[in-house]
Amino acid sequence: MSTATENPMVVIKPKIRGFICITSHPTGCAAHVQEQIDYIKRCSPIQNAPTKVLIIGASTGYGLASRIVSAFGGQAKTLGIYFEKPPEGSKPATAGWYNSEAFAKKAQTAGLYAKNINGDAFSDEIKQQAIEIIKDDLGQVDLVIYSLASPRRIHPKTKVTYNSALKPIGSAFTAKTLDTDKELVKDITIEPGNQQDIDDTIAVMGGEDWEMWIDALNEAGVLAQGATTVAYSYIGPKVTWPVYRDGTIGNAKADLENTARDINTKLKDRGIQAYVSINKALVTQASSAIPVVPLYMSLLYKVMKEKNLHEGCIEQIYRLFAEQLYNNHKPTLDSEGRIRVDDKEMQEDVQKAVEVLWPQVTTENLKQISDFEGYKEEFLKLFGFGLPGVDYDAPVDPSQV
Repeated sequence: MSTATENPMVVIKPKIRGFICITSHPTGCAAHVQEQIDYIKRCSPIQNAPTKVLIIGASTGYGLASRIVSAFGGQAKTLGIYFEKPPEGSKPATAGWYNSEAFAKKAQTAGLYAKNINGDAFSDEIKQQAIEIIKDDLGQVDLVIYSLASPRRIHPKTKVTYNSALKPIGSAFTAKTLDTDKELVKDITIEPGNQQDIDDTIAVMGGEDWEMWIDALNEAGVLAQGATTVAYSYIGPKVTWPVYRDGTIGNAKADLENTARDINTKLKDRGIQAYVSINKALVTQASSAIPVVPLYMSLLYKVMKEKNLHEGCIEQIYRLFAEQLYNNHKPTLDSEGRIRVDDKEMQEDVQKAVEVLWPQVTTENLKQISDFEGYKEEFLKLFGFGLPGVDYDAPVDPSQV
């Protein structure tokens, strides 16, 4: 641990650049983790829950929620993998680093096993490191959550670097979007991707790495008989399809779904079940970067809150575990074999209400007909800002959670 002299006490405020906040607050991140833990503690315990869980992409959003639900909803031992920047002097760490440190402390205080690996989950080295920890500490894992959201991947075998692209396919796409920084509703035109964009996005966000993880765990003997693995995905409404479901990302998500089928076929004899869970649109560091989606979410939040249907990451994942995967339930699958936890978002009345608002929304009426304030609150919470009970004017040590 660095000395106090090297880590001066500083006041940390949010600094937003486009769709990302470049600062994060250690006390606020810990409070955000605690808020989610408290929610799970108020829920009914998950029966027949997994006991040893590996979460690949464990530091924010749905991955972090999966870890909290596993540990505090089912008393599971958890190993979390993520790629985050630690603090440097007076410069704060990334939010995911603080989240993971806070989670580990809170889990250990509750008597729960929790270990972290900070490194590139796409690499063979991190896979091997995880396998060794599982062998030494856990024996085998019975649930593997795959929740990576990275814009780039260095292939572990070829060492080729792939960068994902947020592009439509076939023709340019023009639609309303929201400049969240300037609070402007405006039109955006996105030029179509080429085959290279499609292939590279599949290489980053498709199912190859998920399958590599499952293969490595299985071959090392650390994947339990009858284990479950779940990868997270999104479909969303038709207004986002040109840039999402029918775009380069959608091709990668289709590959992810094909991978689930491949894993099930390959490991059928061992009773391994692989699922893709289609989750609700929520403010995450990944979703904030997708054109059109922040505007859609601002309208969606308004509608769902009015109908008392709104859920955050923690509510979504609790429902996934409690109503689909465990508590003596078998998952209800759609025609493509996917679990749908986006069912409330995709209700006909919800989507119709959003469709009515979509053509009406402008910069001038944004805050009246959407829940942009709620969107901003959730966005800042990702980085530990806006949490009740945290004194954001008080100096903090960036090295301490």
